[in-house]
Amino acid sequence: MATFDIEADRAKFPALKEDQVFLDNAGGSQTLGAVIEAISDYLVKSNVQFGGGYKTSKASSSRYDDGVTAGAKFLNAEKDEIAFGSSTTQLLRNLSFTLPFHPGDEIVVSSIDHEANIAPWKDLAARLNLALKWWTPQQPPKSTNPRLLPADLAPLLSPRTRLVTCTHASNVLGSIHDVKAIADAVRGAAPDALLCVDGVAYAPHRPVDVKALGVDFYVLSWYKVYGPHVAMLYGSRRAQGQMRSLGHFFNPHATLENKISLGSGHYELVQSIPAIVDYIGPPTPGSLWPSIAQHESRLQSTLLAYLASKPGQVTIYGEPSADASVRLPTVSFAVAGCDSRALVETLERTTNYGFRWGAFYSNALVHDFLGLGPSGVVRVSMAHYNTLDEIKGFIEALDGVISEAA
Repeated sequence: MATFDIEADRAKFPALKEDQVFLDNAGGSQTLGAVIEAISDYLVKSNVQFGGGYKTSKASSSRYDDGVTAGAKFLNAEKDEIAFGSSTTQLLRNLSFTLPFHPGDEIVVSSIDHEANIAPWKDLAARLNLALKWWTPQQPPKSTNPRLLPADLAPLLSPRTRLVTCTHASNVLGSIHDVKAIADAVRGAAPDALLCVDGVAYAPHRPVDVKALGVDFYVLSWYKVYGPHVAMLYGSRRAQGQMRSLGHFFNPHATLENKISLGSGHYELVQSIPAIVDYIGPPTPGSLWPSIAQHESRLQSTLLAYLASKPGQVTIYGEPSADASVRLPTVSFAVAGCDSRALVETLERTTNYGFRWGAFYSNALVHDFLGLGPSGVVRVSMAHYNTLDEIKGFIEALDGVISEAA
C-alpha cells in the first residue's frame, strides 16, 4: 500500500493553499497541480488538430492517445471501450440514442438516481414505446437509508428486459450499492440485457474494475476525480454490438469513441488524465486507493459520530455506519427546526467552510422518496485531502447552529 502523507498530498493541489475549506467535493473536487500544468503545456506546445503528419500534430495525437490509454487503465478497460464527452449527462443522453430497442422491450430504471441516469431512459421509453419499470427500494416508508438491492430488482426482470440502470453510490446518501451482485442478478434473469452504472459519486473514492463488476456501461466525471471538466464512458465490446453509431457515415464505427463522441474536442483535457492515473493509480495493488479509503473513513467516522450524538435533533440520510465498505464520505443530514438552506447560509457568513444544501440533481430521491422540501438536505462531502482538524472545526461551528436551533 502506498504511503499516505496528508500534508505532502495537499501540497499537490494548488487550491488548498487558499483559506477556503472544501467540503463540497461531491460537486467537484480540487484539481491536481500536475493536471493544470499538463493542460497549460499542451495549449502552448501542441494545440493543433491531431492526425496530421507534421511534428506538432504528431505530438498532439500522441498526447491524446496517452490520455485515452490512461482513462482505460483507470477502469481496467480497453482503449476501444472508452469515450469522452462534455459531461456525464451528455454522454448518457447520447448513449440513449444509440440503443435500437423495439416496442414492447422492457427497461428497468432506478428511481433514486441522479437525474442524468433517469431522464435519458424515460425519454427513450417514450420515443420507442418501451415498457418502463421503476426500481424503487422496498424499505419501510420514510426510510432514511434507501438502498438498491438485487432482491427488489429480481421481480422486475424478464426475458424482455433490455436495459437496467443504477448508481454505484448515491451523490446524496453516500451509500454504496453492490454492483457486482446487481450485475449477476441481471445476467441470471436476462442474459442479453445491458447494465448501465453511474459511477460519478463512487469513482473519486474507490478503485473501479469494470471487468470484475460485470457492467456494460460505466460513466464518471473527471472533474470529480481531481481533474478537468470532461466525462468518460466505458462501453463493453458486448454492449457495443447492440449499439448503432451516431458518427458521420464515412467515419469508422469500430470503437465506442467512434460511435458516441461527436466531433473533435477536449484534447487538452483528455491528454491531462495520465497525471491523475499516475497520482492515484488504477485498480491494482500498490496504488493510493487503500490509503484514501482509510483516511476518508476517519473523516466520515468523526462527522457521523457527532451527528449520531444528536438523536431527535439531527436526521442522517444514507448509511448511518461509518464503515468504508458500505458508504463514502458524502454525508447528508437535516436538523429539526432549521431549514437546510438557512443552516448552510448561516455558516457560510461566519466561517470559511464550503458545503451545500439542496437535492443535487437527485430530485426524485430527495423530494419524492425522502419527502423533503425545496431546501432538501445539508450535504458535507469530503475528500482524502481534507484533514481531521478541518472536520473537527466544522463540527464545532455546526454545533453552535444546532444548539441555537434547539
